[in-house]
Amino acid sequence: MDRPLSRRFDPIDFEYMRFWVQLSAAAHLQAMLDAREFTLGAIRSRVRRLYPDVPPETLGLKIVEEIARGDRAYTRPASVL
Repeated sequence: MDRPLSRRFDPIDFEYMRFWVQLSAAAHLQAMLDAREFTLGAIRSRVRRLYPDVPPETLGLKIVEEIARGDRAYTRPASVL
């Protein structure tokens, strides 16, 4: 069941938005790269825990499979438009 529109999204953090706007383009890019590295590390750790005996050559393929599986998962509410 859909929640009312006013409860569908988290409230905006204006302090965070003011901080983000002050950053340079290079700082934005670095933050995105850091987030990507953290996420990939978490996925890599999960795959290693699930498949401890997989050789390193195959581990990369398992990581790609895990990311593809996540792409197919429906995790966000439908667009309001």
